Amino acid sequence: MSETPGFGAGPPPLLFQQPWPEGEYRFFQLGFIVDDVVAAARRWAETFDVGPFFVQRIHDAPCTYRGEPSAVSMELAVAQAGPVQIELIAQQCDRESVYRELELAGGGAFHQVCTLVDDYGATLDRYRARGLEIACEFTVEGAPPVAYVDTVADFGFFTEVAGRTDAFVAHLTQVAEASRAWDGNDPVREATRDGYRAL
Repeated sequence: MSETPGFGAGPPPLLFQQPWPEGEYRFFQLGFIVDDVVAAARRWAETFDVGPFFVQRIHDAPCTYRGEPSAVSMELAVAQAGPVQIELIAQQCDRESVYRELELAGGGAFHQVCTLVDDYGATLDRYRARGLEIACEFTVEGAPPVAYVDTVADFGFFTEVAGRTDAFVAHLTQVAEASRAWDGNDPVREATRDGYRAL
């Protein structure tokens, strides 16, 4: 049997896999709103064998929300699940945000699909030209530019657009490689200078 990259040893899945589309329609991440990132990550690992999750805490990330300057504090956890990354998000402040919008509207835990693009500005302009609002845009120093396009009315979720940077691609690769080598131990982790700390 041949080995298929991203799926480990053995034959490739036959039911649904096909070559990924190229460019901005290659959705690489599914995002979910949760109450407790660590507890939710543990549950994902126990139920679906997805892991390890890497937790990150972000305090007052500056953004423009619905045209007004704002900031959001949040806790995130990410892990690779085959061809997609799973992101769990728990907002840690009471400010209005794209994360709170679906909660207040009674929406489910699913929040966004995310795509990585080479021309961030041109991609946002194309969405605007289609009559879609850029609901939120983050400008965090040292991080890639990120925007949430309001596709909720059409699809029930936001579309996240992230600008491609070498550092961000390296981070995504590290998460994916950790999943490929994961032995089931320490399913929830916080990165440290020397490796990680189990949570």
